[in-house]
Amino acid sequence: MAEENNQDAGANGQAAGEQDKPQLQFALQRIYVKDISFEAPNSPAVFQQPFKPKVGLNLDNTSRQVGEDLYEVVVKVTAQVTHSEEGTTSFLAEIEQAGLFRISGIEGQQLEHTLGAFCPNMLFPYARECIDNLVNRGGFPPLMLAPVNFEAIYAQKKKRKAEQAEPSGEQTTQ
Repeated sequence: MAEENNQDAGANGQAAGEQDKPQLQFALQRIYVKDISFEAPNSPAVFQQPFKPKVGLNLDNTSRQVGEDLYEVVVKVTAQVTHSEEGTTSFLAEIEQAGLFRISGIEGQQLEHTLGAFCPNMLFPYARECIDNLVNRGGFPPLMLAPVNFEAIYAQKKKRKAEQAEPSGEQTTQ
C-alpha cells in the first residue's frame, strides 16, 4: 500500500526536488480607477462649430510592489482633442486605470516584462471604455481609442534604456 502511494506521488509530478520550486501564481485581484479627469474649457462655444477633431494621445504605465507578491500596475491615458482649424481645446480626458496583481514564482526580467507589458494589456480595455464614457457624457461624439500594443511599448522603453546606458562610443588610446 505504501508503494502505491509513492508511485502516485511520482506520477503527479511531486518528486522530492520539485516541491522546493516556487509555485507560479498570477491573479488579478482588483481593477479600479485611481484618478479621473474631464475638462471642456471652451464649452458651450465648442458645440456651435463643426466638430473637426485633432486627437493627441499620451500613454504611460507604472508599477510598484505594495505587499508580498502584490503589485499595483497603473495605465495612464490622456486624450486631448482640439479643433484642427483653430487649435482650441475641445476637451481633455485623463484616466489612471489601475489593477492589483498577485504574482509569485516570477522574477527578474520575466517579472519586469509581466508588469510592463502583460498587465497593462489587461488594464487598457477598461481605460478605453472609461475614456469613451467620459467623452460621451461631456456631450462629444465617442472617442474610440484603438487597441495599444504594450509589448511594443515595453520593447521600445527597454531599447531606449539600453541606449542611454551605453557609453558614448568614443575610445581613448593610451
